[in-house]
Amino acid sequence: MQLVGVFLPLDTKHQTPIAPDVFEGIFRDLAHRFGGATAFSRAPAQGLWNDEGLMKSDRLIIVEVMVEDVDESWWKDYRLWLKSELEQDEIIIRATPCRRL
Repeated sequence: MQLVGVFLPLDTKHQTPIAPDVFEGIFRDLAHRFGGATAFSRAPAQGLWNDEGLMKSDRLIIVEVMVEDVDESWWKDYRLWLKSELEQDEIIIRATPCRRL
């Protein structure tokens, strides 16, 4: 079992807020495709990273799904779609091994 986390910035790379219904659509689509999803959306997380010596930050939510196997090809295509849809330079999607207890 794998836990896949999709990090979704709340603003475009031009600092324009993304409409909440866009995230709702992404959340529902993932829940439908994988049989369930969890969105950590109450208080946005804050990302911070070094971009060629300049510290940058963003606000984001995380959506997680549990999958038996990670279809890397599908997730790579999905990440590229999210980059375009959310007007981003990068979208982080991570997979972590997990067990149901």
